Amino acid sequence: MFANTRDGHASPEQQARRRFLQASSALGLTGLAPGLATAQANWPSKAVRFVVPFAPGGSSEIVARSTAAELSTTLGQSVFVDNKPGAAGNIAMAEVARSEDQHTIILGHIGTLAVNPYIFDKLPYDANKDFKPVSLLAKVPSLYVVHPDVPAKNLTEFIAYAKSKPGKLSYGSAGNGSAGHLAFEYLKMTSGFFMLHVPYRGTGPMLTDLLSGRLDASAIGAAAIIPFIKSGKVRCIATGSAKRLPQLPDVPTVAEQGFPGFEMTQWYGMLAPANMTAPHLAKLSAETMKAVRAPAAQERLRGDAAEAIGGTPEQFAQFIAAEQERWKKVIARANIKPD
Repeated sequence: MFANTRDGHASPEQQARRRFLQASSALGLTGLAPGLATAQANWPSKAVRFVVPFAPGGSSEIVARSTAAELSTTLGQSVFVDNKPGAAGNIAMAEVARSEDQHTIILGHIGTLAVNPYIFDKLPYDANKDFKPVSLLAKVPSLYVVHPDVPAKNLTEFIAYAKSKPGKLSYGSAGNGSAGHLAFEYLKMTSGFFMLHVPYRGTGPMLTDLLSGRLDASAIGAAAIIPFIKSGKVRCIATGSAKRLPQLPDVPTVAEQGFPGFEMTQWYGMLAPANMTAPHLAKLSAETMKAVRAPAAQERLRGDAAEAIGGTPEQFAQFIAAEQERWKKVIARANIKPD
């Protein structure tokens, strides 16, 4: 069955099935494997709901829709995106945690998985117990942008301008604890300036105020903001990526502008409710890796400056744990609180 696994060249779906059969054997379930394999083959039996815990218009929706488009083909059933914003993603996370239909999944990200557990005294979900990691989907660099009326052409000028007007400038984010909030607080901590934070209910409504000039600046995922940079509606003063982006070759990174080692990327992954069965999870993981790594998906995400990742549930679980440790320290130092 796995003729090519010994030489390390098994396909993702073969690897996922092998792990499942090994786990079944360890639990004494080998005799049930044929029945479970049938359950895996028969799933999904209806459309799959892919919940995005934020308003439309941000990087989260771009990553989710790109993945859903490919996954609809690989799974043989429609995968539709359902935006459910509110309470820093807590409403959607809590709803999906309680879902029992085996056909509901959710987009997890830096805020709901690595930030909310440390800024809320009590959450309606447990990030580590109520969900099963499926796969890390994509990473999106944060871009630091200002409204064209702000007299700063680069990060150095912007920091000097902000320091000359302490408390008079404001930046917006998709909400307290959102990726944009973290990105800007991380920059503030690193460079020592102060600006007022204005949280919104999603990237879309925040962008409306940034474009109109009611906000001075923001840190936004590249996928959502590059079109507005290209059209001149906002000015990009730095990228949070480790190296310059091909889409913005003339914009230096934060690290290049005096802060070596600085890097800020948003990340997005797929989660399933903890009650999803082993065969369903194994199939979803294998098909999601296939979908994320499909040439069409990679090209689509690359066009929006997003990096397609893919990976196993175990790899995603390890990544989440590392990010929780990283941002726990930043949150404590910046004293980030929920709305």
